[in-house]
Amino acid sequence: MEEERRADRKGGPGHTVLMALALAVPVAKVAYTVGGGDAVRDVFVGMEPANWPDVLLGMVITDPLLGSVLAVVVSRVVFGVFAARGAVPGGRGPAAALRRVALTLVNPLAVGVIDTCLFGPWWGLATALAAYALRAGVVVEYRTGRRRPHRSHGASHDPGYRPPPWLRRAAGAEQVVALLLTVVVLPFLFFLSALDGQAWTSIVECRVTDGTRTADARLIELSRKGDGVVGWNLDAEEVSNGLGCTATESRYVREPWWRT
Repeated sequence: MEEERRADRKGGPGHTVLMALALAVPVAKVAYTVGGGDAVRDVFVGMEPANWPDVLLGMVITDPLLGSVLAVVVSRVVFGVFAARGAVPGGRGPAAALRRVALTLVNPLAVGVIDTCLFGPWWGLATALAAYALRAGVVVEYRTGRRRPHRSHGASHDPGYRPPPWLRRAAGAEQVVALLLTVVVLPFLFFLSALDGQAWTSIVECRVTDGTRTADARLIELSRKGDGVVGWNLDAEEVSNGLGCTATESRYVREPWWRT
């Protein structure tokens, strides 16, 4: 039980997996897209540290399934961290029930709105419902005493609360589903996106000057400099400055890994 409390306070396995993915996946995405080796270093140097998160963000906002699963997992992990600190209100009666519902509902609504704006209403609805179901399972666990907050003054365990057996089974199933989403489905989707051969951001057609020669080239946009673009030159395989850039429709750079 004490190990569970410590894990909850740190975010549990979800926190560890998310941190590992945030570090490893962007590098894998860049490496597969531009070819690895020195190219990876040149791309990250060309992006500058402030733009490095753009790789992860670009992957998430262009893949509806990945973005939705990540939203559900993050919603539950964040709620689990605060619940371990006594954020789930205890007590019985309409007021206590309303507080619990509001606490459980606010974040799923937020991620649902974000998903709706990015991917459409059906993705938003599915994400909000899934996030709410997993967060509700955490509430049941803490209310029944299966998990306990580490602050006694914020204890959410309600000794008089006796949920029906089906609700206890549902809470157990929620744990299994959350674990599978976090340690199996989410890493799989992330690496699937990393190896799909698409750029993480726009590919633009620009005029590139190399010495005295000027030619058109395709660049993966890394950053903006004045009225131009700093990007990875797909033809010359180097970082170049481009002017007069126009967006292209396709973001594909190479074949997906599973087709090579």
